Amino acid sequence: MPATTQTVLVADPESDFLDWATKHLGTPKTKIIGTTSAEEALNLYEKEKPDLLLAEFHLQPFTGMELLKKVRLNDPNAMVVLNTGFPPTSAIIEAMRLGAFDFLRKESLPYDLRPVVEEVLKAKEEMQSTHAKSAPVSLPEGDTESIIGNSTAMQEVIKMIGRVSRSDAPVLITGESGCGKEVVANAIHRFSRRASADYVAINCAAIPENLLESELFGHEKGSFTGAIGRRVGRFEQCNDGTLFLDEIGDMPLAVQSKILRVLQSGEFARLGGNDSLNSSARIVAATNKILEKAVSENSFREDLYYRLNVVRIHIPPLRQRREDIRPLAQHFLKRIADKGGPTLRLSEEAADMMENYNWPGNVRELENTIYRSSVLATTDVLLPSNIPLGNLGETTTRVRPAPTKKEEAEASTESTPTPTPAPGSNGKVSVEQAVETLLNAAENDPSLELLPWLEREMTSHAMKRTGGNQLQAAKLLGITRATLRKRLERFEIEV
Repeated sequence: MPATTQTVLVADPESDFLDWATKHLGTPKTKIIGTTSAEEALNLYEKEKPDLLLAEFHLQPFTGMELLKKVRLNDPNAMVVLNTGFPPTSAIIEAMRLGAFDFLRKESLPYDLRPVVEEVLKAKEEMQSTHAKSAPVSLPEGDTESIIGNSTAMQEVIKMIGRVSRSDAPVLITGESGCGKEVVANAIHRFSRRASADYVAINCAAIPENLLESELFGHEKGSFTGAIGRRVGRFEQCNDGTLFLDEIGDMPLAVQSKILRVLQSGEFARLGGNDSLNSSARIVAATNKILEKAVSENSFREDLYYRLNVVRIHIPPLRQRREDIRPLAQHFLKRIADKGGPTLRLSEEAADMMENYNWPGNVRELENTIYRSSVLATTDVLLPSNIPLGNLGETTTRVRPAPTKKEEAEASTESTPTPTPAPGSNGKVSVEQAVETLLNAAENDPSLELLPWLEREMTSHAMKRTGGNQLQAAKLLGITRATLRKRLERFEIEV
């Protein structure tokens, strides 16, 4: 169980700042220890084992950066936040590279310090809980392409794979991009009687039309410019194996007619050749398009559609099988470790956050996110702050632009005490002025229900700022997710 009292070690050359930090951060559950010396801070860290080290960059007899290095050398999971007046970009980059949790500007501390400290302490508590409760993950043995899925939908897909593997019938796999169609196609081959023969995958959308025909059927020497010799096509190469045609909905009509002939008779000819060849390759096709619509628009041959659609396997998107997200993430973490990467675990809060994300890129996006998180992680437990979600891989947590007066006023309604200026900062704290303005507005407009209005506005803005992520919005507001849901229902805020 995590300790009931958590410790913050503050190292700053100014004693006034230490006094301010003690008053600003101290709570019945938070113990503050202060020192003006980097050397003493190092000794105190080894003695007290604090949950957070908050260090000024310009310490003596060595800098806060050196203190960060020394602390992280002995404790790889140490949570360290550096701060200074105007940190150089290079120093910020180096500090984050060394594993600092954050690097704050001193003038922003009245706004940013408490949320960062609360986040660190919560993360530390989550890490301790994860270490205490974590158990070995039960995952399939064998190759890294095992199909992971405990949901009812994926269990049906797995059953269908077993059924179609017994025959040589063509299979059409449908589903959104990134949902795992190629993994399913590979499994069909591996469990079929053709497993010892070749498995060849072709992305029909990635090869130009003039080369796709040669890729599939081969060509004779001199059949076109650049054909300096005979080439064996994929149908010929995997004669007794499986040919996977990915993104077949993007295949040109001219090539579709030749694919149809192979499916009907098994016959084809190389480009520029007169000899009729035969192939018994099994065709497994996949698409993220709605082929029925393509047929109606005359961009896909109807006869080829019926030839391919003998057995259909549809893979639902990841957002419709959220119970598969956690085991998939654990599977990818295990694969990273097996390949020589760091051995990482997933915190409960991070898993909850991922299960509440919609994953527009499906399993492929999840895999890339886990890999990216493993690169950015500074501890052996992945926390929500380590999981980059959304566009361009930007982390959706801990983004704190300078607060507006309205945001400061909204913050005053929460349980967090009003921040006071830090010594050495400009002290531009206007929360009291904003509160006075709002109270004056309420006096002038008796119909204005001030607190309910603030609560509704804060909830709405928190949802917008976090992109609709309820877990992060609740965290931002300092309330539980259950409380947030009640607010969303009460104020009829669209998610």
